[in-house]
Amino acid sequence: MTPPAPIPDPSIPPDDAEELAHLDDAIIARAFRGSLIALLLLAAGGAGAWLYYHRKPAPPPSTLTPLTPPAAPERTVLAEVPTARFTDITREAGLTFRHHPGAYGDKLLPETMGGGVALCDFDNDGAPDLLFINGADWPWSPRPAPEPPTMVLYRNDGHGHFSDGTAGSGLDISFFGMGVAVGDYDNDGRTDVFISGVGGGRLFHNQGGGKFTEVTAQTGVGGATNDWSTACAWFDYDNDGRLDLFVANYVKWSREIDFEVGYKLVGVGRAYGQPMNFEGTFPRLYHNEGSGRFKEVTAEAGLQVRNSTTGVPAAKTLGVSPVDLDSDGWLDLVLANDTVQNFVFHNQRNGTFQEIGAASGVAFDPYGATRGAMGIDAAHYRNDVALGIGIGNFANEMTALYVSQRDPLTFTDEAIPEGVGPASRLLLKFGVMFFDYDLDGRLDLLTCNGHLEEEIGKVQASQTYAQPAQLFWNCGASNGTTFVVVPADKAGRDLFQPIVGRGCAFADIDGDGDLDVVLTQVGGAPLLLRNDQQLVHHWLRLKLTGTRSNRDGIGARILARAGGRTFPREVMPTRGYLSQSETAVTIGLGNLTRVDTVEIIWPSGVKQTLNNVPPDKLIAITEPE
Repeated sequence: MTPPAPIPDPSIPPDDAEELAHLDDAIIARAFRGSLIALLLLAAGGAGAWLYYHRKPAPPPSTLTPLTPPAAPERTVLAEVPTARFTDITREAGLTFRHHPGAYGDKLLPETMGGGVALCDFDNDGAPDLLFINGADWPWSPRPAPEPPTMVLYRNDGHGHFSDGTAGSGLDISFFGMGVAVGDYDNDGRTDVFISGVGGGRLFHNQGGGKFTEVTAQTGVGGATNDWSTACAWFDYDNDGRLDLFVANYVKWSREIDFEVGYKLVGVGRAYGQPMNFEGTFPRLYHNEGSGRFKEVTAEAGLQVRNSTTGVPAAKTLGVSPVDLDSDGWLDLVLANDTVQNFVFHNQRNGTFQEIGAASGVAFDPYGATRGAMGIDAAHYRNDVALGIGIGNFANEMTALYVSQRDPLTFTDEAIPEGVGPASRLLLKFGVMFFDYDLDGRLDLLTCNGHLEEEIGKVQASQTYAQPAQLFWNCGASNGTTFVVVPADKAGRDLFQPIVGRGCAFADIDGDGDLDVVLTQVGGAPLLLRNDQQLVHHWLRLKLTGTRSNRDGIGARILARAGGRTFPREVMPTRGYLSQSETAVTIGLGNLTRVDTVEIIWPSGVKQTLNNVPPDKLIAITEPE
């Protein structure tokens, strides 16, 4: 319905009447808005009343509960750490070697990475000899040594005394060496030597009589002249009875690149550059074709991993462990990479490998981060099917201890619950190795430690350049901590002398059945440590010779059974950091006086069983043909 029009007042002029009409409209509009607002307020009030009467009870006032940091669960240690002392016999044994890093003040990265050591019987007299890998002066060095430094070879007299056999050996050459791998690549019964280093590697064929001939060019295993090769290993990845050669490379490096990186420490000045500032690399895999010839098969074997974002080579490898992860009779490769993810190459049994580092759980730390990985070793330290992979990491990063789960290709880092993690965090770990130092039948763990930077203490109060080794005793706990830190009063202070540690290796140098240790350091003398344990534990040592398999028996698996216990071991000299231990396998027996059976699974697939094996002897075993 339309409202009636207003009646005009004749007393008001027409113009004034129009103005008043506009005023009336404004008044009406204001009145309408006021009514609308009133209606809205009434509605809001009604809704508020409804909500008030239907409200939920107010929560009680909040209170702040103080938080308590989580405490580590109490762990059971089943026995006291035994007294088993190591004695420094470096000078007494006749060792005068000192590592030459080639440093002259420009702080080029290879100078601080050190060199490895090999313990192996080069002259077949039954006693492990010593080969130390040395650095060298740079071609542009303003202060070269009076005599070019060389590798140094020592002969063992069988009682732990050594004589220098370097001169005229063929190993008395000077180049910037890093790592060493020893193995009989042509199955002639003599141990050959590969040495990695800056500018590529070199291969030396053992001629017998303490003489070696360089055969790098004719065998084709030297790599490129711009390679910086580090960890290296002889292993038979295709089980054809001939040892193949794996050679890791660290980073893409040159003097010019190092200066471009220009790494510095506040308050110190120029320092050794971190690897994350250098491009990665590819390793090299050489297939043994026989007749002294090798073929590089890195790409076709699937060992070239690229950065998924940049496409550049991804590896920055310092450690390699050839190990049969899933006990299928084919050796796999685990690579310890510095500041990038670790690699796990699973052998596909057709000449190729599949990289499964991330899927296996070994690529990263428990939080998905990379670490500064150096040395590596692997062993069945629990004496069961579980495999442990120990990796030495940078300062303020714990030693990793990846342990296989029900799926043998799945690992979890159990460093903390196993007793290794927190105790190892501050040290900068290089060499890592499992060995049974007290012969109780359980594999213990040793790390060789030292920092990169001489003046690190000026910028990090918790760090020192020289650092002590660390030894963990395996107490065998099944419901508590497995590893316990060994104090100096139990192992002797000589083992824990602060050194700028790098490589480490073990062997029975004096024929008494227990394992002695050698540690190398940058720019200084090594430590040769004689094991003087007096625990009266029994032991068994096995020296394998292959016929259908490679002559060294590298990769053979051993299952010794005694007193209801099983001792799984492997023949593998490659362990630690840039180093090689003896191929003879030592099995501690504790108080057991008889070994019921020893089962050997050779790389060829042949299975061999020995019964009622007497202890406290070195037993030579030849593979059945």
